[in-house]
Amino acid sequence: MRSPALSSPVDVAIVGAGPAGLTAAYLLTKAGLRVSVIERDPVYVGGISRTVEHEGFRFDIGGHRFFSKSREVVELWDELLPDDFIDRPRMSRIYYDGRFYSYPLRAFEALRNLGLFRSASCIASYARRTLFPKRDVRSFRDWTINQFGAKLFSIFFESYTEKVWGMPCDAISADWAAQRIKGLSLGKAVLDGLRRSLGLNRMPNDGMATKTLLESFRYPRRGPGMMWEAARDRVVEGGNAVLMGHSLTRLSRDGEGWRLIATGPDGERVIEAKHVISSAPIRELLARIHPLPATAPRAGALRYRDFLTVALKIRSADLFPDNWIYIHEPDVKVGRIQNFRSWSPEMVPAPDVACVGLEYFCFEGDGLWSAPDDELVALATREMAALGLCDPGLVLGGTVVRQEKAYPVYDDSYADHVAAIRAELEESCPNLHLVGRNGMHRYNNQDHAMMTAMLTVRNILAGERLYDIWNVNEDAEYHEAGHMGDATREAAPLSDGEREALNSVRVVPQRIAA
Repeated sequence: MRSPALSSPVDVAIVGAGPAGLTAAYLLTKAGLRVSVIERDPVYVGGISRTVEHEGFRFDIGGHRFFSKSREVVELWDELLPDDFIDRPRMSRIYYDGRFYSYPLRAFEALRNLGLFRSASCIASYARRTLFPKRDVRSFRDWTINQFGAKLFSIFFESYTEKVWGMPCDAISADWAAQRIKGLSLGKAVLDGLRRSLGLNRMPNDGMATKTLLESFRYPRRGPGMMWEAARDRVVEGGNAVLMGHSLTRLSRDGEGWRLIATGPDGERVIEAKHVISSAPIRELLARIHPLPATAPRAGALRYRDFLTVALKIRSADLFPDNWIYIHEPDVKVGRIQNFRSWSPEMVPAPDVACVGLEYFCFEGDGLWSAPDDELVALATREMAALGLCDPGLVLGGTVVRQEKAYPVYDDSYADHVAAIRAELEESCPNLHLVGRNGMHRYNNQDHAMMTAMLTVRNILAGERLYDIWNVNEDAEYHEAGHMGDATREAAPLSDGEREALNSVRVVPQRIAA
């Protein structure tokens, strides 16, 4: 049996070449530290933010708008891709019962589309819950019905949410609802619609109150993978290693540092490191630590939702203007449909061919996940026709991209498990750093994942835990709002609206009090 190859010792070993891992690797390389990154995928970096190419067509896995309130994140994007951003119009809609609804919801439009009877039922349901809210709010169902009433919940939240998560809404924790839709209010939407109809509000608020959504966004011209390919290249140019096709198989203490065994196409490789940064799913990481941490069974109880994208090439100049459409129809399995040309014209090389991605949420190993690619392409073609979005005779072909562990599941027990794991690792393994969405089991955005890595790098360079990275994104407010870089701009007199908007944004965590 061949002995594992021993790499040169490094300052930091990084598990995972997604946004968090590569942000850390790039900043540590700039600081002159020795770094090794291990990435399981043999071809692509970027994790869920990668861009997959097939026959000249490029697919964004999940859809990624480049927007951040952190000036540091925006500056890092510009540093990595100084000449490759384009401005794109933002458009998303909901498809329900044969009609399109603006996303986020515009109250008057929604009520008009629903018709008199259902609209009256929605308003009555909303008024009833406003007057008599449920006090013991534990689930997504409880939280959302309190905000919108039972009727609007059943139309605009229940079907789509259960498609995404594969479980009933009363099994999903309320804090996930607070994270994704906090601040959206039917009452505020109605008032906003009235102001807009009277010409008193020219801002594109759509009822989001402090969360005015951007009308346009920046996007790498050939997809988000450009960003992470550039980061990887800078790390390698700086003399450090990005080991593709390598999986972490064992992580053990080695004196004051760590000893990693990574298995790749050429066998096992040993990496000795002073620090380890991991964006790997907590469940997988703890299973590979030797000896097993006491909280390993808790990590094993954490769950993840997977999804797959069926990309169809369709003989058409274009099909619809949206970046994506949320499908709230319970009679089809697809959850969301992306239009890749609306993200960037360079994603689709042929002017007379449209390319769309139908996203199906599933669990690894279930019927959808395991179905042959040709069956999934046929399913996607049938569902596009059922929704009235294309003639199936115009479909030229397609391909399937599967994404494991796309979303950490927020069930009733996840928070207790994560808190216990965090406490044990911070006490016993202070030089093991968890970052990013799966690394922290937190449903954060790309820029939040990057910020957890940025602050971790600061802690490593300082030799102490100056920043608590778990405070990134802690108020759980989705923040495609305001102006990029607002969270760190110079102090100046603010209007009431600006102050309210900034108060709703997750700013960079402050140093831990001495």
